[in-house]
Amino acid sequence: MDAIHKGLVIREPWIDLLLSGEKTWEMRGQRPSYRGWIGLIRKGSGRVSGVARLIDVGFALSPEEMVATFDKHRIPEAMISSGEVAKWTTPWKLADVRVLRHPVPYRHPNGAITLFSLDPHVSGAIVAQLGDLPPAEAGIAGSVGGSAPNSALAGPGPSKAPSMPAAPPLHRGASTLLGETVLTEGNIKNNHFYLTPFLGRFPASIFGGTNDGTLAPQQALIDWGDASPVETDIPSDKKMFRRRGWVRQFFANNDAEPGDVVCVHQTVPFRYTVTLKKKGRA
Repeated sequence: MDAIHKGLVIREPWIDLLLSGEKTWEMRGQRPSYRGWIGLIRKGSGRVSGVARLIDVGFALSPEEMVATFDKHRIPEAMISSGEVAKWTTPWKLADVRVLRHPVPYRHPNGAITLFSLDPHVSGAIVAQLGDLPPAEAGIAGSVGGSAPNSALAGPGPSKAPSMPAAPPLHRGASTLLGETVLTEGNIKNNHFYLTPFLGRFPASIFGGTNDGTLAPQQALIDWGDASPVETDIPSDKKMFRRRGWVRQFFANNDAEPGDVVCVHQTVPFRYTVTLKKKGRA
């Protein structure tokens, strides 16, 4: 059985957009020859959060082409025009993205800054969750000579993907209110909210250590109004969710103001819905 031999570290919020299916291109500055399955690693977490199949690598795009293909990479036009992402204009085209129910710890090689080799035991732990990978697709190293020019950037269609258990379904209307917390100006400015009033109602297994290298054994899934849930735990030294890259957009979507109330409901074990109630409303 072939394993997933390569890993790639990706920053927030881009890894969340990949894992949720909102983007299919990871923009980089290099054109690797490798084609096949890779582990997707959230920067700073020390764990592989998901996998995807690298199906093609395009040529560097102009700013105009970047703007025109926003739906593929999700980089805002303001970031493109400012030159903030001028070093990352080469599309790595991904398919068959799968989220790991239990992120797999790994050891980062010294000096590795792009694709790197995963230890065999890490690859084995990933495959154990996903099942057998199609041997004709996993670990294939190909040539970039056949990559399409900028005017024809579409990659090949999806192939058979590894199977994995689905995330627990969201049952709207069959939830339990865990608690509510009132937003302060500091919460909104710093993109977080406290779970203090009802912290003790969360299961002990979703509390992790003080840094990203000591995540909890069980991750929670947070539904906040986007297409896919956020996977996170609660650090033992803080009274908030560890992953907060989504909170800014949650606040913006709901026009959050000081005094508004964040409500957290449990829908199924380890899955929660976060909503916002405007101040003064019952």
